[in-house]
Amino acid sequence: MREEPPFETFDHTADVGIIARGMDLAEAFANAAKAMFSLMVDLDRVEPREERRIEVEADDRESLLVDWLAELLYVSEVDNLVFSHFEVDEISDTRMVAWAYGEPLDLERHNPKLMVKAVTRHMLQVAQADGVWQARVILDI
Repeated sequence: MREEPPFETFDHTADVGIIARGMDLAEAFANAAKAMFSLMVDLDRVEPREERRIEVEADDRESLLVDWLAELLYVSEVDNLVFSHFEVDEISDTRMVAWAYGEPLDLERHNPKLMVKAVTRHMLQVAQADGVWQARVILDI
């Protein structure tokens, strides 16, 4: 069986979608965050100089994914940070605690790409199939 990439992106009208995968829910959510920031900056140029603890609660897995990514966008915008590495300490269907590692945005070094404005609920899905977790979400750009 062919190994799937940790994430991929797809175009969707004025938005862009991501499909993140992982061997567990934590890895899928970390890869979703990585995919989102890969659309925004060159991840290879982002160093883990600062860390932020992110804790979110929601009614279900899908809402948890939206809240996780939205909170990362909020912290990124308010603190002018970009992130390239994510570690999930705790995760359930309704709550997660994770760490995001990155540094202040440097326009010359990070090669800004797209500006992600929001995380949508359109085509939202978090599911497990054949032992692999998959998280699909559309981002408003």
